Amino acid sequence: MEIKLNLVKFTLFYIAYALILGGVASMLPSFFPGQTVLVPKFWLVFGFLGGITFIAYVVVYLGMKRNPETAIMAIMGSIALKMLFSMAFVLIYSLKSKGNGLVFVLNFFSLYLLFSFFEIYCLLCNLRHQNK
Repeated sequence: MEIKLNLVKFTLFYIAYALILGGVASMLPSFFPGQTVLVPKFWLVFGFLGGITFIAYVVVYLGMKRNPETAIMAIMGSIALKMLFSMAFVLIYSLKSKGNGLVFVLNFFSLYLLFSFFEIYCLLCNLRHQNK
C-alpha cells in the first residue's frame, strides 16, 4: 500500500509541475512578441519529455522499492535510457522538421533539464527516506 500512496503523491505533484511548466511555456510568446520562442511542434516535444520522465520515475521507484541496494544503478540506468530515447527523438524530429535549429535546441534542452531536475529531486527524497 505504501508504494501506491507514494506513486499517487508523486503523480499529483508531477501533474501540477507539468501544468505550471505548460502555463509558463504558453505565456512565453506574449512576453517576447515578434520573436520565435517556441518551435511549431512544441507540445509534441513537451508531451514526449513529460511522458518519458514519468515512465522513468515510475520504473526507478518500483525498482528501488523492490531492491533498495540497487537504487543508484536503477537511477543511472533510467537516466541513460531516457537520454538514448531523447537522442532518438531529436534525430527523428530534426529529420522530419525543417525549422530554426537553435530554437528547437533551447526548447528541448530546457524542458529536458527541468523535467530531469524534478525527477531526480523526487528520487533523492525517496532515497533520503530509505536511509532514516
